[in-house]
Amino acid sequence: QVQLVESGGGLVQAGDSLRLTCAASGRTFSLYNMGWFRQAPGKERDIVAAISWAASTTRYADSVEGRFTISRDNAKNMLYLQMNSLKPDDTAVYYCAMGRLPGRGLSSGDFGYWGQGTQVTVSS
Repeated sequence: QVQLVESGGGLVQAGDSLRLTCAASGRTFSLYNMGWFRQAPGKERDIVAAISWAASTTRYADSVEGRFTISRDNAKNMLYLQMNSLKPDDTAVYYCAMGRLPGRGLSSGDFGYWGQGTQVTVSS
């Protein structure tokens, strides 16, 4: 059974940084593409960033390009999201996600498992 546990959220001010962490278990982590999604109040859950199983490819939403960095440590079964220059619009619940199948795409529909989420609140 896939288990994804996020941590690292919190309340910060605009311009600050946060690093989210996701601990994965239940599958061979190194075989699966991973991603971060977020959902703001009253909005749909959208993909923020994604990384291929070997970390050779990353993709970002336009809104976070240049500010957020996704990375992974396959030896530790860990996924990270470094968030810099945070804005109030980044306020949301952030979810770690794992691909449905090994080594498939990096689009939102390619992900089939999510954690419980961690709240990120950015004050102005």
